[in-house]
Amino acid sequence: MAVGRFAPSPSATLHLGNLRTALVAWLFARKAGSDFLLRIEDLDQASARPEHEASAIDHLSRLGIDWDGPIVRQSERRDLHEDALATLTAAGRTYPCYCSRREMLAEAHAAISAPHGPTAPIGYPGTCRELSARGRAEREAAGRKPSLRLRAEAAEMSFVDQLVGRVSGVVDDFVVRRADGMPAYNVVVVVDDHDQGIGEVVRGDDLVSTTPRQLLVARILGFESPMYAHVPLVLDPEGERLAKRHGAVTLDDQNSLGRSDAEVLSVLAASLGLSDNDESVTADVLVERFSIGRLPEGPWILPQNLLEPVT
Repeated sequence: MAVGRFAPSPSATLHLGNLRTALVAWLFARKAGSDFLLRIEDLDQASARPEHEASAIDHLSRLGIDWDGPIVRQSERRDLHEDALATLTAAGRTYPCYCSRREMLAEAHAAISAPHGPTAPIGYPGTCRELSARGRAEREAAGRKPSLRLRAEAAEMSFVDQLVGRVSGVVDDFVVRRADGMPAYNVVVVVDDHDQGIGEVVRGDDLVSTTPRQLLVARILGFESPMYAHVPLVLDPEGERLAKRHGAVTLDDQNSLGRSDAEVLSVLAASLGLSDNDESVTADVLVERFSIGRLPEGPWILPQNLLEPVT
């Protein structure tokens, strides 16, 4: 049985799209009789807020989403992340990069505009990959702080997603440690999932494109990769990716419009094809009904009436 997880970032209040994905992740695990873990991805303490962590825990619980064992916080696992970065460096798979974002965008634009088109997939163009010791010293003398990039060697990684199907991607030399010293997401998430024994990652399909990078990190570190299921996103009535700025899209917002927690759960269940509109359901009932084949293939467009008071 593959252990599942939900790993929100406490940088904002969870919205209906986040809660819907959490519900699907929970259903995957509970239907299989697996453990389900909650991990708070608060590594970036500059954006993490205790009140957002507290509200995430509260809102998940109110929908009937429970978890096994203690809540794990990413910020408490820094030693594991640093060990992984040291392993990547010892294997000769990292190098310092002094490029600014503006310089990278200019090089990518130049590659696209070249007469014969780009010679490689557009990503990091490799400016610092073979930089000499003298070149590095000059940049550091000028006050530039380097990030650390993975030497990906244009590896092509592929996997079969349980919802999306086969996905392949050529991996560029991506950042594994930011210039401020913070380990980057594509390493941290691999380390945390491996250490926690996560066998199934269910998350939004906006993260499909990052998965080949994570597969490569796992391969270099000698980790077995989990199964993946990328859930279609929730869009606002205009077709834009749902965000807090769109208005009444959190659980508390919905309560203020006159919908109970149970009614919000029923709305989410109907959007997943697991109940009829306006049918009252519980989380346990949804576990009984759940199957991958019932999940919709496309995004859910949030109905306009959900942003308005109940009449």
